[in-house]
Amino acid sequence: MKKANIVRKKEDFSEIIEHGKCVKNDCFVIYYKDSKDSFAHFGISVGTKVGKAHVRNKLKRQMRNIVDNFQNSYEKSKDYIIIVRKSCLEKSFQEMEKSYQQLFRKINSEEGRIHENKEK
Repeated sequence: MKKANIVRKKEDFSEIIEHGKCVKNDCFVIYYKDSKDSFAHFGISVGTKVGKAHVRNKLKRQMRNIVDNFQNSYEKSKDYIIIVRKSCLEKSFQEMEKSYQQLFRKINSEEGRIHENKEK
């Protein structure tokens, strides 16, 4: 993930969470919102209840890797906030990837329905 594609400011996180749409499963909560830029931005959040710093950092590294692996499945000009839940600790990396992929399929299918309704 390039540095330009990272959401860093607290205000940006709050804006996306408050005004964006949300999908969730047992591992992740993903908020997404349209952006004015021509590329996607990502923010990753792991709460302190998940574990100590080294555990949270490991999960963030894994999430950055997963985000990079699915680079072509993201819709351009969207901002995403990925919140990692505690249940990810019990899952393998491959299970986390599958869970993440399912959520993005759900996001893409919801966006497809929205675009179909606008065209009618």
